Amino acid sequence: MKFVGAHVSTSGGIFNAPLNAKSINARAFALFTKNQRQWKAKPLKDEDILKFKENLKKVKIKPEHVLPHDSYLINLGNPYPEKRRKSIEAFIEEIERCHQLGLKYLNFHPGSHLGKLTEDDCLKVVADSINEAVSRTKDVVLVIENTAGQGSNVGYRFEHLARIIELVEDKSRIGVCLDTCHMFAAGYDIRTKKAYEKTMEEFRSIVGFEYLKGMHLNDAKSTLGSRVDRHHSIGKGNIGIDAFRFIMNDDRLNDIPLILETIDPSIWKEEIELLYSLVET
Repeated sequence: MKFVGAHVSTSGGIFNAPLNAKSINARAFALFTKNQRQWKAKPLKDEDILKFKENLKKVKIKPEHVLPHDSYLINLGNPYPEKRRKSIEAFIEEIERCHQLGLKYLNFHPGSHLGKLTEDDCLKVVADSINEAVSRTKDVVLVIENTAGQGSNVGYRFEHLARIIELVEDKSRIGVCLDTCHMFAAGYDIRTKKAYEKTMEEFRSIVGFEYLKGMHLNDAKSTLGSRVDRHHSIGKGNIGIDAFRFIMNDDRLNDIPLILETIDPSIWKEEIELLYSLVET
């Protein structure tokens, strides 16, 4: 069974996120547990945590179908030690917030070398950062998101994801989220059945579906292999509708959060309905 949702607002309180998901008929959702463009946040209040958990039960969405995203400021591959330390501490705080909320995952971008390290050295730094974060926290699975490869970002090749996983000591605490727009911009074609199966077979052989904990479903304004991260509404971009039909009928993608980050929140409800309509009975 597929669990489709979107990255919903927490305006008015984090406990509103499950209700916002329900309002668009989502069976899964993503959220920021704090302001994604600030380093610091006030601690979560006990009453807000309780209301979040109550609302999650009320809308009948399981914690494993929620995919929180960390701050955009965090760079676990930062080549500058003081700045990387700031990122690690912020990352640990985000993991602890997920744990407080009873959530299973934290989705994050692997990091950027800023032109100061080789890609492989940056991947080692990312893995070192993850290992420290894992050693200082518990339970929450850290879910690496593939990138489009824009700028100095690592994580745009399946080999990059596999390398990080290889270097993470506790494999039970690491996973992957595949973003369709990022995948396409990085050069992985999914527009035809043949191309989709080729890409997914590559993912299986290099990373492994056992590590796939969620997906971001986005069409792309960017072109194949452009390494430019530009999302579009489902079926309106350069990926096209067929790729999402393949995804919605791929049993390997059952029971994980499938999250829209498309550009027009006003049509998320319709996009969710569209995606479910692609399921072949």
